[in-house]
Amino acid sequence: MLMRTDPFREFDRLAQHLMGSGTWSRPAPMPMDAYREDGAYVVAFDLPGVAPEAIDIDVERNVLTVKAERRPVADGDKVRMDVSERPLGVFSRRLLLADTLDTARITADYDAGVLTLRIPVTERAEPRKVTVRSGSVDKQLSR
Repeated sequence: MLMRTDPFREFDRLAQHLMGSGTWSRPAPMPMDAYREDGAYVVAFDLPGVAPEAIDIDVERNVLTVKAERRPVADGDKVRMDVSERPLGVFSRRLLLADTLDTARITADYDAGVLTLRIPVTERAEPRKVTVRSGSVDKQLSR
């Protein structure tokens, strides 16, 4: 039901590793888990240290885009950083959603640094039983 839409992600990771983490590359992707639960797809993104107001979620047609920005905690003029290992800046993830998902009813919750989206599955996509009738087959065979 979900597909990755960023085919160059691994290439960007390799380039950043070989050339250092320059600012030339696209926004860094955010780790995620996706699974189906109770008639909905659940997608959870790790965004520790990101303020809820710095998260932007858009859906256009069947493309879901999540962007978040982690800003520095300390004011640069008043504080001298001794160690700065946590990545700052813009993080982004795009997902291509199947037609069987109801993008009009997506809900988003943010708790303990995890953004959780619930995307309901449409009723027409739910599994259902099909009954097999045998009466019409018997009549056709008796001719």
